Amino acid sequence: MIFRQWLGLSRLQQGLAKTRQGVDRLFGRRVVDEDWYEEFESALLLADAGTAASLRLVAAMRQRLREQPIRADDPADALAMRARALVAEALRPLTPPEGLAQAEDGLPTVVMVVGVNGAGKTTTLGKLAHRFDALGIPTLLAAGDTFRAAAREQLQAWGGRSNVEVIASEGADPASVAFDAVRAGQARRAGIVMVDTAGRLPTQLHLMDELKKIQRTMGKAQAGAPHEVWLVVDGGTGQNAVVQARAFHEALGLTGLVITKLDGTAKGGVLLALAEACPVPVRFIGVGEAVEDLQPFDPEAFAEALLG
Repeated sequence: MIFRQWLGLSRLQQGLAKTRQGVDRLFGRRVVDEDWYEEFESALLLADAGTAASLRLVAAMRQRLREQPIRADDPADALAMRARALVAEALRPLTPPEGLAQAEDGLPTVVMVVGVNGAGKTTTLGKLAHRFDALGIPTLLAAGDTFRAAAREQLQAWGGRSNVEVIASEGADPASVAFDAVRAGQARRAGIVMVDTAGRLPTQLHLMDELKKIQRTMGKAQAGAPHEVWLVVDGGTGQNAVVQARAFHEALGLTGLVITKLDGTAKGGVLLALAEACPVPVRFIGVGEAVEDLQPFDPEAFAEALLG
């Protein structure tokens, strides 16, 4: 699979090295006893998998090994292979659908991008614009973050790198920017219109209400818009990622997640927690700063990077 070739010994594997080191020492054994299961559970918890997902994986591992114990003539990595298969199965609820939601013929697919401050929304939008433009999909960006200093300029810089137009208006209401962008996308026959929004905490109810207003306004510009609502989550935030996903999903009806900064000190087990508590499809994972470092999510490849 191309995705596996992209990953190789990549930044993702490097970023998840701490998690992998925590479990590597468990997989060279031939005898699996209660101490091993306790260590496996601890390793999952330390990787930010969360209590529910960790307990479920340990129980599933017990069942697998009860049904098919490790034998003396099994390959040296037999135990690791069992664990990788279980983790991949646990991650499958996050598998993204093929392609994006489709708008009516001739009209753009509108993607609304949301998240807390510092998660990497604007950078993610720039990388997505590069990806879609490289695929030959006419793309339009909207600088709907009218609050953060230089957010508009940052998005315009990203747009310039990929020759993608950015709809922006200094000091304008975010909903009006979104409305204008959708209409501009229709006029320019864009395939995709992606709308940036200002970062906000899900506890800031008045700002969450503003997101709902932006969402409604897009629907006035084009029936069915936004067709996709993606939450950008910093992979290093641990269990707070689950809290964010639940809150934004309840408010807006998320259709996708983008997990960023997995090339740093992030503990990738948080995706297991998301699969357990809020299984919104993961569209992309960020494994570096370059434009090509935003990669499609694949459960099997991620399990391999997570467990080695």
